[in-house]
Amino acid sequence: MDFSNFSTCDLGDAHKTASDGAFRALPPVFRDFGGVSRFAGPVVTVKCFEDNTVVKAAVESPGEGRVLVVDGAGSLRRALLGGNLAAAAAHNGWAGVVIDGCVRDAAELAAARVGVRALALMPLPTDRRGQGQRDVPVQVQGVWVRPGDCLFADADGIVVMPAA
Repeated sequence: MDFSNFSTCDLGDAHKTASDGAFRALPPVFRDFGGVSRFAGPVVTVKCFEDNTVVKAAVESPGEGRVLVVDGAGSLRRALLGGNLAAAAAHNGWAGVVIDGCVRDAAELAAARVGVRALALMPLPTDRRGQGQRDVPVQVQGVWVRPGDCLFADADGIVVMPAA
């Protein structure tokens, strides 16, 4: 799949009559915080709630052009990603991070060479209790996202589809 040359609108046009649910658009509630506004790649998932232990472990591992999708249950009480973790994601080759939750360190996120989409900014960090799951199907704003799906994000939105 070509992750370098895409438009979410073109993808939407190509799949507008699909009725099998394989092509999914995330609701337009995500804000762009990263230094890269257009990104795409195979999906790695994390499910956690106000504990970014698994998020930290993921972005500190090789990203290989993938996109980390975090089901943070839409919590607006704690930031699951900040400047240090965004810098780690960029350094380790992640294409982007999409968080159904909050982020912090707006200026540092904007300086990181990685895509970052999230619901809002929140200055409070998480507690690290060692909780969370990786590589499980997650629901992001009511939309199922599975490990290995392909995610595309640009100025018009975020879409997900199977790799095949």
